[in-house]
Amino acid sequence: MVNGYYTDPHTDIVKEQFAVVYVPRRKRDRFPENCVEVMESEQDACTSADPDAKRYPAVVLGPARSSEGLQLYYLVRWLENTA
Repeated sequence: MVNGYYTDPHTDIVKEQFAVVYVPRRKRDRFPENCVEVMESEQDACTSADPDAKRYPAVVLGPARSSEGLQLYYLVRWLENTA
């Protein structure tokens, strides 16, 4: 379980990843896939972030399918933009 979300230990489909998330306010804890850009590293996420454009670096868990059939990512934690 990660932040209240259950993961399957026998697969790596849903996993923690670095990402840049587009979000108007950083109060949400889940995001549709079109708002998430997965990055290779924490440094890449921080470098690609643009707070003026509401794009923030984060560690996310996903992708996971919602009951509505959407792919979602869940916030694990926000990263500080050190770039």
